[in-house]
Amino acid sequence: MTEPRPKENHTIFLLTVGLLAWLIPGAGHLMIKENKRAFIISVTIILTFCAGLYVGSIGIINPSGAKPWYVAQIMNSPIVAALGYLAKTGDYAVFGKPNEIGQIYTSIAGLLNLLCIVNAVYLAHLCKIETAGDSECP
Repeated sequence: MTEPRPKENHTIFLLTVGLLAWLIPGAGHLMIKENKRAFIISVTIILTFCAGLYVGSIGIINPSGAKPWYVAQIMNSPIVAALGYLAKTGDYAVFGKPNEIGQIYTSIAGLLNLLCIVNAVYLAHLCKIETAGDSECP
């Protein structure tokens, strides 16, 4: 058996898994070699987010007027911040039911991704504990 990783390396590894999982939904699971989960997470979150954008347009991402929704939406990816910047121009106004439904879908996708980020970091941590440096874990 090989030596376990130092604590600093393990913390950096966990942070990297979490950051990748936020940047691209499913990438954290892909890094820890959970390929099926990574694919399912990626497809589910991206399609849910895109469905919300389809229903409500980019105008539903409103960093200044709908902060609680935006906090949930930003959990999808940093791309949401770029979309929010585009939506500030005012060319994508949306009102009524499409606005509400789009916000709900995109926010649910973001909160689901937050759960997946936590799950990826937790699985990466468990991998370290159970194998204690075995070659199966990255």
